[in-house]
Amino acid sequence: MVALISPEHAKFPPHPRIKLGVMASGSGSNFEAIAQSIQDGHLNAEVQVVIYNNPGAKVVDRANRFDVPAVLLNHREFASREDLDRAIVETLKQHSVEWVIMAGWMRIVTPVLIEAFRDRILNIHPSLLPSFKGNRAVEQALEAGVKITGCTVHLVVPEVDSGEIIIQAAVPVLVDDTVEILQGRIHEQEHRIYPSAIAIAAIHATTDDNGHQS
Repeated sequence: MVALISPEHAKFPPHPRIKLGVMASGSGSNFEAIAQSIQDGHLNAEVQVVIYNNPGAKVVDRANRFDVPAVLLNHREFASREDLDRAIVETLKQHSVEWVIMAGWMRIVTPVLIEAFRDRILNIHPSLLPSFKGNRAVEQALEAGVKITGCTVHLVVPEVDSGEIIIQAAVPVLVDDTVEILQGRIHEQEHRIYPSAIAIAAIHATTDDNGHQS
């Protein structure tokens, strides 16, 4: 299912309509890219709800512009990660979500969420996994002196940044790059590939559900 693409070649294969729940902690730029792809008729989906954990997160403004309900689940108000994830699962199910899209969700999720939506949770990470897992991925790439990095959409499993890779985009590392400059170019490619990855993952899952070899 993995594909490595150049920036201008993010494809949208025909796919069944899917109901998405987006989880975000910050600005929500990847949510906007997904919502815009839906509005433009490229991604055959509907965002049912945005869940955010930080009061004042800018993703709320973006959700409002696309008429998507936004629900605050402040992690500081829950006794454990599992309690937070139980509330997330309940909210997602209330909104009839089929696929969970982590778009800058800055909390480690637990088996409570992963098992409720097994093989139906996607995350985007700013490196070419399996390189540079975890926090500070862009900094790690610069410190390692690599010439190419990028971003990866993958299925979420209990081990962080270790699920099956759906799609990747390569981004060159330039001599004068700072963390901010390189991160900006990586974000551009995240916005290109995430909607495509959702379509690819939906096709793959549908094929599996129908009992055919993928």
